Amino acid sequence: MTQNKTQWIDVAMPQLAESLVSATIAKWLKQPGESVEQFEPICEVITDKVNAEIPSTVDGVMGELLAEEGQTIAVGELICRIQTVVESGAVLTEPVSSAQADIPAMPQAQQQEDQSMRGRYSPAVQTLAAQHQVDLSRVSGTGMGGRITRKDVLAYVAAGEAASAGGGQEAAQSGLSFTGRAADNRAPEALATPAQSIPVRNSGIHLTESPKLPTIEVEGDASGRSEYFIDVTPIRNAIARNMRQSVSEIPHAWTMIEVDVTNLVMLRNKIKDEFKRKEGVNITYLAFLLKAVVNAIKDYPIMNSFWAVDKIVVKRDINISLAVGTEDSVLTPVIQKADQKNIAGLAREIDDLARKTREGKLKLDDMQGGTFTVNNTGSFGSILSYPIINYPQAAILTFESIVKRPVVINDMIAVRSMANLCLSLDHRILDGVICGRFLQRVKENLEGYSLDTKLY
Repeated sequence: MTQNKTQWIDVAMPQLAESLVSATIAKWLKQPGESVEQFEPICEVITDKVNAEIPSTVDGVMGELLAEEGQTIAVGELICRIQTVVESGAVLTEPVSSAQADIPAMPQAQQQEDQSMRGRYSPAVQTLAAQHQVDLSRVSGTGMGGRITRKDVLAYVAAGEAASAGGGQEAAQSGLSFTGRAADNRAPEALATPAQSIPVRNSGIHLTESPKLPTIEVEGDASGRSEYFIDVTPIRNAIARNMRQSVSEIPHAWTMIEVDVTNLVMLRNKIKDEFKRKEGVNITYLAFLLKAVVNAIKDYPIMNSFWAVDKIVVKRDINISLAVGTEDSVLTPVIQKADQKNIAGLAREIDDLARKTREGKLKLDDMQGGTFTVNNTGSFGSILSYPIINYPQAAILTFESIVKRPVVINDMIAVRSMANLCLSLDHRILDGVICGRFLQRVKENLEGYSLDTKLY
């Protein structure tokens, strides 16, 4: 008679990106004694660029946690151990270990009531759901805090196929609830119980939790005055470090030009409703600006460069970094090869990156390779700003608010829609002449839009 053996697997901090040397443990998603599936996230980490999840590489039982939440771990250092089963004969359906008896597991009732992780989907779950066209809001999660695992998705798919083939009884026995096409195939007890409304994640904050607030300490004195101390988060610390590096190493200069965007306003007002119906996303002024900027960079490629001490490196691909603000940070996701996209394609990219940023779903690949940064400061009413360059790029452009102003045209006063473009530049690489010509070209491109401009 053969016996299965258990084996401890050491989990180390992976190399999440080429330039990253460490990451901070933000939250453990699995605790000692809990079962874990291959590809299931075991913890969340915070890096200098974006938050990420570290998945398990094996099926097993969570063992010792070697790193605490809030601790910064270098790449290659151990963060936890997972106990897995080495099969020697009969195949086990579930990993079993002696450690489970020593470590109390979470009570089943508590697992069912806790839905705090209901809206958190791992990349493996999202990929599997996309392959099978599964609406994750309809899938019951058996993971910690109601989290959906790969097995949950596969069970849902299998049950759905059985239901569509007339096997309603088998689908009901799986313990999953269905709506829509498969609703009539549920078990009688499932029909008698109204479906529980499960909130979905749509704004970067779990709707089952209170919004996360910074840790604040209050220090008072005898006079009644007090001071507030807010803990600096890893991402805020990274922003501070990058901004300090930019202003200390790059000799900043800046210039501004005003643009008449009256025709652009008319064009957008004409097409925005039809575009929304056709594409499902809003077309913003930013899409037209990006097209004007990338076309100007084609004419002045030195704008798409960075300083390398003994040489200036000019990048061939035009990858536009977008400055996207959230309530507690500013991130710069990248539109790769923006010069190869039309206005409609840029609008889709802008909507996708902005949504992923605010929902906390950016991947590291979304943050890599930017060569020129554009910031839409006009979205919150700014009419003039001095942006800090996104290190190590050579320049950053802000698009200010569109306002109606009286202007002189052919010795007559007219009311036009005007906007300011502000450019900060690395004076080691760029001078006033080249930047002035670049801004003039962007201005010409923006003012060249008409009602006949093609989006595709």
